[in-house]
Amino acid sequence: MGPMSVLTRDEAQTRAQLLDVHHYTVDLDLTTGDETFGSTTLIRFTARSAGDTFVEVKPDTLHSAALDGKPLDPADLTENRLPLTLTEGEHELTLTATMRYSHTGEGMHRFLDPTDGESYVYTQLFMEDVQRVFAAFDQPDLKSVFDVTVTAPKGWTVLSNGITERQDDGRWKAATTPLISTYLVCVAAGPWHSVRTEHAGLPFGIHCRRSLAPHLDADADEIIAVTKACYDRYHEKFEEPYPFDSYDQAFVPEFNAGAMENPGLVTFRDEFVFRSAVTDTERMTRAMVIAHEMAHMWFGDLVTLRWWDDIWLNESFAEYMGYQTVNEACSDLFSDTWVDFGVTRKPWGYEADQRPSTHPVAPDPEAVPDTASALLNFDGISYAKGASALRQLVAWLGEEDFLAGINIHFKRHRFGNATLADFIDNLAAATDRDVHAWAEQWLRTTGVDTLTPRLTGEGNRWELSVDRDGSRPHRIAAGLYDRRPDGELALRERVLLDVPQQEPARLTGPRPDLVVLNDGDLTYTKLRFDEVSEESALRGLSRIPDPLARSVIWNSLRDMVRDGVLEPTAYLETARTHLPEETELGIVQGVLAFARQQVADRYVTEEERPAALATLRETARALLRRTEDGEEPGLRLTAVRTLVDSATTPDQIASWLDEGTVHGGPELDPELRWRILARLAVLGATDEAAIAAELERDPSATGQEGAARCRAALPDPAAKAAAWAAMFDSDDLSNYLFTATALGFWQPEQAQLVKEYVERFYDAAIALGDRRGPAMAEAAGRHAFPAHAVDADSLALGERRLADGTMIPALHRKLVDQLDDLARALRVREAATAAS
Repeated sequence: MGPMSVLTRDEAQTRAQLLDVHHYTVDLDLTTGDETFGSTTLIRFTARSAGDTFVEVKPDTLHSAALDGKPLDPADLTENRLPLTLTEGEHELTLTATMRYSHTGEGMHRFLDPTDGESYVYTQLFMEDVQRVFAAFDQPDLKSVFDVTVTAPKGWTVLSNGITERQDDGRWKAATTPLISTYLVCVAAGPWHSVRTEHAGLPFGIHCRRSLAPHLDADADEIIAVTKACYDRYHEKFEEPYPFDSYDQAFVPEFNAGAMENPGLVTFRDEFVFRSAVTDTERMTRAMVIAHEMAHMWFGDLVTLRWWDDIWLNESFAEYMGYQTVNEACSDLFSDTWVDFGVTRKPWGYEADQRPSTHPVAPDPEAVPDTASALLNFDGISYAKGASALRQLVAWLGEEDFLAGINIHFKRHRFGNATLADFIDNLAAATDRDVHAWAEQWLRTTGVDTLTPRLTGEGNRWELSVDRDGSRPHRIAAGLYDRRPDGELALRERVLLDVPQQEPARLTGPRPDLVVLNDGDLTYTKLRFDEVSEESALRGLSRIPDPLARSVIWNSLRDMVRDGVLEPTAYLETARTHLPEETELGIVQGVLAFARQQVADRYVTEEERPAALATLRETARALLRRTEDGEEPGLRLTAVRTLVDSATTPDQIASWLDEGTVHGGPELDPELRWRILARLAVLGATDEAAIAAELERDPSATGQEGAARCRAALPDPAAKAAAWAAMFDSDDLSNYLFTATALGFWQPEQAQLVKEYVERFYDAAIALGDRRGPAMAEAAGRHAFPAHAVDADSLALGERRLADGTMIPALHRKLVDQLDDLARALRVREAATAAS
């Protein structure tokens, strides 16, 4: 990647005072080969006074640059900055460069589809990667108008932020954009398969690689229906109309994020074009991402943050709106999205907020001094915690006032930039509540509060108090549940409480069998139970009718395991008891994922692990028996996946692979075949010949990733050495192939085999980050870290290397988080040993 100067907040403020940027003309030539492309940029801008500044560009070669027709010396380019000395007044800057395609999902990513040999390119310009595609004054508050033209190979279609048309000379021209930030420009080019329609007078399109065409076509009706429903719902909520000329959604290969909110051309990871069977929960996640990115058209694109300290304004808002709008607009397709948010998304926020790397939802500007530090805040706090905070704000303000404040915000800052202070002022204009105080308590603080109920009094008159460990105000409902003769825990009433309380809630009637604080999941907090309620929850969880209440309780049990107050084996036993009765698929998936990936792989000891996996298999077999009638295919698929992932002997899953089906269904599609083969590889029950044969059967990109994972998982010293060399000794692996290899490499079953690599990881990852940049450093820290090695020596080694080594911020942040998780796993084991 080469060295790159990161932009500081102070530099951005200085440049924003100096410049007013009017217009970019960007011309890209994608016909110059597989390694590089041509890039010419003309920028028209005004300098408000005479002064020195710089333009960013990160070329393979800078051929020429001229300011107002006078040549500048390309040799003056230092790292990614070309200095400019300006007089007051109007200026024109032109730069011509050759740029390098990336294989890391940054800049202009190029992908060769192994299925049919077709190539595709797309841009991901977020934060500071526009410089890898064209020259720019690259900061969010220097918005401009963009005219983009692209020369593309014959047979390709070019998509961009505005409607594109092929010109007589073969070039593609995109419609002029309104004022947008540099990081939001987008181009996606290739022989796309497209499904086009119209809605509300605008062209809508969905696009994918040709090899995925049948899979996109199978889901096109659902994707388009969700898109239209969300579009219409946003127009009921927002007074500002959709601000762009078209709405395209491109599903692109090897994408690092879930999706990116480029105006008029949202890019999604193309795993959302499902090649294999998925559950309804996974389809709902796709719908939520569609709604999330569409919310950004207003919050992020129409109104953009001034600097990256306010990234939560973009992400928390879109996250909240994504779940809420799918819930409102797509209730005919999906069950309550907030159940899934509670059990799978919210824990991401809780976990991030309890690590040393936590930060306020809205960090102090001084805490985000440059783009490198800003990149670290794309985490569970900016998304899940921030969305939870907004949900609590809506519960406290009321939705009417909340939306009124949002609409004031859009109106005041349309096509401009805004800060946290602006947002809070605009909310305050719509309510008589003290929004400024709320923001200080919720957005400027870190950590998770813990709420515990306290019941006092005798007979039919008793009092409910809430003990708070923390500092935030909470508006919550307390659910009071009674056990009926048939075992059902029936809701008696929900009591609205403001915490801290002025005085206890005085209640009449017998004391309930179960008190659930935060029933309805309207706030962001950890919960504990009184003794009677804990016993009722563990015994009767599946007999509570409301799925949202069950998700709140499952989350509490998860937190209790992580805090060492509930034994991991007790959590597994609770799952075995209640999941076979659970009707909400999102809960089953979320609980099994935590039980398999955290409890079985990290929280129980090596000696306890076989029994933990056996409990998971028993739970999955009970779900299989329940689904023999074929009525719940998603639940059955989830059970089969769990059986595969938890297998400790190869016989049953190998027979499924040989026969191509699970008895009673499902038939094995590519995803299940690769999943089984990967587990057989871990168990030493397959070989290179079988992997190669499977790859011949499925030579797709996903097949290549499956094969890489399987090869890295083989319990063979030569296979481990080859996988390690592929990841760290060369830079040939794309972001996705690197991740697939890393996911296969470390296995708890193979701890002795890979012991020597634990110490080697740190030098290898630091060098990789230095060479290949933040996206690959993040992948190495996330997926190639030896998370299976839960022992004091591994922790001490990691902490020593973290203290000694200089590494890029993206890797440092991942390692801080990984080592904290490792320390937590050790504490969980110690607590369980002490308890038993």
